[in-house]
Amino acid sequence: MKKYQNFINGKWVDAKSGQVFENRNPANWDEVIGTFPKSAKEDVNEAVKAARTAFDKWRLVPAPKRGDILKNVGDIMGARKEEIARTMTREMGKVLVETRGDVQEGIDTAYYAASEGRRLFGHTVPSELPNKFNMAIRVPIGVAGVVTPWNFPMAIPTWKIFPALLCGNTVVFKPASDTPATATMLVEILMEAGVPEGVANIVHGGGSDVGMAIVEHPDVDVISFTGSTNVGIKISEVASKTLKRVSLELGGKNAQIVMDDADLSLALDGVLWGAFGTTGQRCTATSRLLLHEKAYDKFMSMLVDRTKKLRLGDGLLATTDVGPCIHEGQRKSVHSYVEIGQKEGAKLVAGGGAASGNGLSKGWFYQPTIFTDVTPEMRIAKEEIFGPVLSVIKIKSLEEGVSVLNNTIYGLSSSIYTKDINNAFRAIRDIKAGITYVNGPTIGAEAHMPFGGVKQTGNGHREGGWTVFEFFSEWKTVYVDYSGKLQRAQIDN
Repeated sequence: MKKYQNFINGKWVDAKSGQVFENRNPANWDEVIGTFPKSAKEDVNEAVKAARTAFDKWRLVPAPKRGDILKNVGDIMGARKEEIARTMTREMGKVLVETRGDVQEGIDTAYYAASEGRRLFGHTVPSELPNKFNMAIRVPIGVAGVVTPWNFPMAIPTWKIFPALLCGNTVVFKPASDTPATATMLVEILMEAGVPEGVANIVHGGGSDVGMAIVEHPDVDVISFTGSTNVGIKISEVASKTLKRVSLELGGKNAQIVMDDADLSLALDGVLWGAFGTTGQRCTATSRLLLHEKAYDKFMSMLVDRTKKLRLGDGLLATTDVGPCIHEGQRKSVHSYVEIGQKEGAKLVAGGGAASGNGLSKGWFYQPTIFTDVTPEMRIAKEEIFGPVLSVIKIKSLEEGVSVLNNTIYGLSSSIYTKDINNAFRAIRDIKAGITYVNGPTIGAEAHMPFGGVKQTGNGHREGGWTVFEFFSEWKTVYVDYSGKLQRAQIDN
């Protein structure tokens, strides 16, 4: 069993308390991957102090040079891809093909961020006065606090950390306690690639002890958080006391519309991947299927048949389609929603319980589950479940489908399957979500495109693409007057 440490100011150190917590394999709870520091406010203070000191030098490194370091990061991640993926599968459960994809997304993000080092564009605009030059440039903000979830333990931290570093900020990183080993590997790679001491720091521990200490710290200037809406609201409240810049990527209750003219085989592949990929533990998971009544019977027969053939197991095995829930508490939460759905009158047509036998008894496995006869006002149709549970709602038209899709507090991802170009563009226009896929599932974001949602899915910022560099940098407006005399802008002359 390996003992892991925090990384603060270029050194691997224990928590000041000396306390640790265990990281276990959700597919085999008997397997302890390692112990990690159970840190507290005192450890956060040390990390923030290191990051604040390092910022003075890091901000002066030219952005293209910072980009060169991130290019190195991508190269090292590529060389270690299989090692990282296997570690990730062991500590969070999703199948190896998905964890390889998670690492690849980090690699893509590294290369994209590296190229942005030569494209942190500003603006030059004409002055209203003679012999005067106007421009707006991008400058670093300071210390960035990065708090990330367990379901994408490489991809999501890279979405945040790489743009933060590229823009000239330093970082204090609090990864999820369920996936600390993958996060540690990321920090190891940053150091190997040439990130200077103090620029990137990792502090392990719980959200209430470490995460909130980062949010509250007066020397942390910007916060980027991905997680639940309830926690995001709390972070927003606390961070507002010191007027920190905050980016929140929160919950989702995503839906896939399947129209009667859709390619049903394609739509079937999409909903299976969207609903049961990562065991449904994605903020973009397909939690609702809005199925046109004319395609309903045929599609449901296909869907139930394919769902029952999905193979549960250890994600390291090539035969596995669906891995475990992240831990016992999450599996209990998923099952509580299944019980709620049954009490509400929905019909259970697949799954509905914990999976055991055939090597599953030591893990937190749950059967891929489907409800029919779901109405839009049921809790299973409106609340985020974060597990392999799909609610099917019958619709009569595109207008009804869009109305039902929009009928939640969330607005992250959405999907429509149709061959009618007019319906596709109406859906794009009318769906209230940050992301809409046409003839694709609700999952599949690309590193060079904005990612985020509307309503209670977030607070308006976007990760990924060019937009995240806006978040991690400040605009500075510069005026250069070379007239040799006092000129008064916006004063009548």
